[in-house]
Amino acid sequence: MTTTAPRQVPAPTAGPEPALRVGPVRRRASRTRRQQNRAAYLFILPFFVFFVLMLVVPLVYSGYLSVFREQLIGGLSFVGLDNYSRALQDPEFLAGLGRVGLFLVVQVPIMLALALIFALVLDSGRLRFAGFVRLGIFLPYAIPGVIAALMWGYLYGQDFGPFAQIAQFFGLPAPQFLSSQWMLASIGNITTWSFVGYNMIIIFAALRAVPEELYEAATMDGAGAIRVAWSIKIPAVRPALMLTVIFSIIGSFQLFTEPQLLKTIAPTVIDGAYTPNLYAYTLAFSRNELNYAAAVSFLLGFLIMVISYVVQLSTQRKERSR
Repeated sequence: MTTTAPRQVPAPTAGPEPALRVGPVRRRASRTRRQQNRAAYLFILPFFVFFVLMLVVPLVYSGYLSVFREQLIGGLSFVGLDNYSRALQDPEFLAGLGRVGLFLVVQVPIMLALALIFALVLDSGRLRFAGFVRLGIFLPYAIPGVIAALMWGYLYGQDFGPFAQIAQFFGLPAPQFLSSQWMLASIGNITTWSFVGYNMIIIFAALRAVPEELYEAATMDGAGAIRVAWSIKIPAVRPALMLTVIFSIIGSFQLFTEPQLLKTIAPTVIDGAYTPNLYAYTLAFSRNELNYAAAVSFLLGFLIMVISYVVQLSTQRKERSR
């Protein structure tokens, strides 16, 4: 009887074989990742093309124009920062800045206070037909600014407006909404009517993100609706309020549509330099001073950037000190 020794099977060893398997997998993964990155860049390429063509190139060209001056004798000549120095001493530009500064100080707090109150009332859950009311407050924002200015211009009219006709019916003098004393308030009313709903939606969305546990804890401690709004809701939506403040600062200094349209029915009150934005438009397209208009525009943009940054920085410091 013969026996044969069992054939020994070589034990698997960790050698170069796993490396041979991992290498192609990694290469395939890296190839897939490169293809995904390439596809992502292709998707965002149209945005960058339009961003460069519609924003970067006009800004660079405007900056180029702002350091030149075109004269009848000598043509186009490099003047450095002379246009900026002239703008800082221009009484029309400074008067427009003062006007929109007053507009910012008075109109923006009123508009944001109304937006906050509307958002708190809607979020309280005690308002009937809340969805309809929210849509009604937001609807004026969907109306184009040109249409809103024309509509309010008709309402403000001293000869044909409904307010003037009602006053005449009762034998009263027609309200002077378009006089020099009331023009800025009338424009502020149009802006508030148009944008209070937009700001309300931002604040209302922030209120919906507040955890319900905070309300339940405050209710268990005996806090009422006003106490909850003051101590929980308003502090919780402070970042959203800051966002609306920044948007309002930018919008106030860019005031253009309302004074441009109301100027046609009140030409003795609103001139071409009523606001800085309107002044830059007048310089460029009525007085044919493109280079100076570019300098005024850049100076206005720089001022908006500085004020927005200062407001944001002061708010952040207050948050850190608490």
